[in-house]
Amino acid sequence: MNQKVGNFPGVTVEKKVGTCHLSAATTASIVDLPGSYSLYPRRADEWVSYKAIMEPEKRLDLIVVIVDASNLQRNLLYASQVADLQMPVVIALTMMDLVRKKGIKIDVDALSKKLNIPIVVINPRKNEGIRELKMTMEKTARKAIEHTQFVEVGELAIEPVRELKAIFPEIPDYTAVHTLINHESMDFDDQMQDRIENIEKKSHFNHTKVQADEILRRYSRIRTIISETVKEEGEARKNITNKYDGILLHRVWGYLIMLVVLFFLFQSVFWIAEYPMNAIEWAFGELGRGLSSVLGESWFSNLLVNGIIAGLSGILVFVPQIMILFGLITLLEDTGYMARISFLTDRIMRKVGLNGKSVMPMISGFACAVPAIMSARNIENRKERLLTIMITPLMSCSARLPVYTILIALVIPKQSVLGFMSLQGLVMMGLYLLGLVMALVVSYVMKWFIRLEEKSFFILELPVYRSPRWKNVFITMFQKAKIFVVDAGKVIMVISLLLWALSSFGPAGRRELVRTSYDQAIAANPAKASELGAARDAALLENSYAGIAGQFIEPAIKPLGYDWKIGIAIITSFAAREVFVGTMATLYSVGDQDSDDNHTLRQKMNAAVKPDGSKVYTLATGVSLMIFYVLAMQCMSTLAVVKRETGSWKWPVIQFLYMTGLAYLLSWLAYTILR
Repeated sequence: MNQKVGNFPGVTVEKKVGTCHLSAATTASIVDLPGSYSLYPRRADEWVSYKAIMEPEKRLDLIVVIVDASNLQRNLLYASQVADLQMPVVIALTMMDLVRKKGIKIDVDALSKKLNIPIVVINPRKNEGIRELKMTMEKTARKAIEHTQFVEVGELAIEPVRELKAIFPEIPDYTAVHTLINHESMDFDDQMQDRIENIEKKSHFNHTKVQADEILRRYSRIRTIISETVKEEGEARKNITNKYDGILLHRVWGYLIMLVVLFFLFQSVFWIAEYPMNAIEWAFGELGRGLSSVLGESWFSNLLVNGIIAGLSGILVFVPQIMILFGLITLLEDTGYMARISFLTDRIMRKVGLNGKSVMPMISGFACAVPAIMSARNIENRKERLLTIMITPLMSCSARLPVYTILIALVIPKQSVLGFMSLQGLVMMGLYLLGLVMALVVSYVMKWFIRLEEKSFFILELPVYRSPRWKNVFITMFQKAKIFVVDAGKVIMVISLLLWALSSFGPAGRRELVRTSYDQAIAANPAKASELGAARDAALLENSYAGIAGQFIEPAIKPLGYDWKIGIAIITSFAAREVFVGTMATLYSVGDQDSDDNHTLRQKMNAAVKPDGSKVYTLATGVSLMIFYVLAMQCMSTLAVVKRETGSWKWPVIQFLYMTGLAYLLSWLAYTILR
């Protein structure tokens, strides 16, 4: 399924399930759980893993623990805890290439014997060791478990463990300890909860002391095992990751480098994507004109050219930019730099009520707010998690990219700044930064109103720097394009066809009156047939069902510089922001049927005028509309996931109201200043 996995923010926070053929005779259901460092959960994503492992009615046949060989001591803690649950366990040892580069040797066979756990060395990046892992998984799942304890945890709480095992005779000592500590979070009825609570009180069971003693005992034995199985050959090579971090995490140069990286990211969206975008626009323009000449004038020709072709062009023209943007973001993730951005921004985040872990959901929000909000589960502090959820939709998701692109092309001149920087690219970067800055401002204000007091710690695993996996980059680019074309495209096409119908039909009497009056005028003055024909199409559009609805809402949006067509696009954008482009493609195609030279949507929008003859898309209107789309909450899916993550409609309602209000106010301010 090409799922991303890891223990740093921005990756898997839900359990993912897939099917795997371990052999010709054995098919397994693989449950990919969020990463954890300990079997004592603190974050929401760790609770997902904990409950999946501890649920007795859904007992797993086998647990595969992925262990980073370059951080062996820390990772073996979790493996030893899982093993003491007396479940079949296999360790998959990764990062052995890094260990060898450091001049360290791990005796894998000896380590396996000391732990009494099968160990398989794997390199998922190169698909090495996977066959051996499957064979070991099948063999281990089928054989009887040897009941040996890594640490005699029962000795830490002899009496309460004995009493609990009288109720549940089948459970191991270590499961009994966890039941005593976390029974409130387990699915017991009230009577059983009271019985377990009475055992705790009667024996003065101390959660913290038992947990601390257990961890100390485990680390003591782990250190002994490592000293016997891990050897360094001379002086380990200098850690190149530390060398790079000295520059990239510098308190001055680190921030400058981060800004340069982001600058290059957004400049590239225009530099590289311009040529394929122009080619796609030209191709659809030629296709539409060719079909019109072949099919002639008919309702079917109108539907095909102004409904389907216009809708498709509004989707496919932005695929190059989406692929380039997410290809570059994947490069940053793969090299390990994205986690450094979390580290660099922690100090800034704390000033506004967040911490560095909030950065990854916010950066993920540049792709889509829905998974980004879900990834906030790895933030332990409830207040910081709620603040992160509330501001993440202000990040400019990929659905906004088509809107920004077409508006920037309309109102921002295509020129260079200082001879090498694209002005359009700078404006694009400015829109993304505006969303980020407003998110920080909103968080700073909200932190005074959300009254939850918890201590917050920022502990982050910085992955080592690695060369990017180009296959992974291209897979991500393809998947993002596919998601946009298939998932968003379906919504855009449905709304485009619906809008075509609403724009092509209306109250019969009104449209016939318009048609008759213009036909008479054309007959009386053939020299102005083209001009009068364009005016007739515009008048027919205004008297369609879409035109009537747009004119009804126009007074509310007129102070922002918008006409009724923009109003229709704003309303349809609530299904998905990128529908704005499909809406415009349909409205301007239906309203401009006789035009022969304005083939592309950008050309049609650039030529659009108001009834008084002034241009619709001036600098003031364009900037106002861009700001509106940066800040407005126009995504029903996001509101639904916020409700699910917070468990209440209170927060999505607050989110919708503050974002829409903020968007209206700042858009009005921008239009008023610039007009």
